[in-house]
Amino acid sequence: MVLVKPTTYMNESGQAVAPLCSFYKVAPDRVIAVHDELDLPFASLRLKAGGGDNGHNGLKSMRRSLGTGDFYRTRVGIGRPPGRMDAAAFVLRDFAAAEREAVPELVTRVADAVTALMEHGLDIAQSQFND
Repeated sequence: MVLVKPTTYMNESGQAVAPLCSFYKVAPDRVIAVHDELDLPFASLRLKAGGGDNGHNGLKSMRRSLGTGDFYRTRVGIGRPPGRMDAAAFVLRDFAAAEREAVPELVTRVADAVTALMEHGLDIAQSQFND
């Protein structure tokens, strides 16, 4: 048995996404990546199409593996690290108590946003969920 840090999987998510797209014949512009976003306050959502990776290793891997950045993103705000805390340590830390309480509702909201994106398209989903 080989133990791998969870960050390894997320940082290399393109290695899973690209073969799945190939197998199921899904074009990259039909993919929806749900990811954490340091540049948004905790629990805020933003849906968008395309864009760069903004230093996000998982998105960087997906762009590299898919050969494009033209996929949808559901950006879930986690806020900025306090003081001079390392961003990687901040992303991997446990949620604070207040954040932990908000997570179940946030997960439901993210699922609803992704469903709206699939069923109604980007413009309508953005108008309902972007904050």
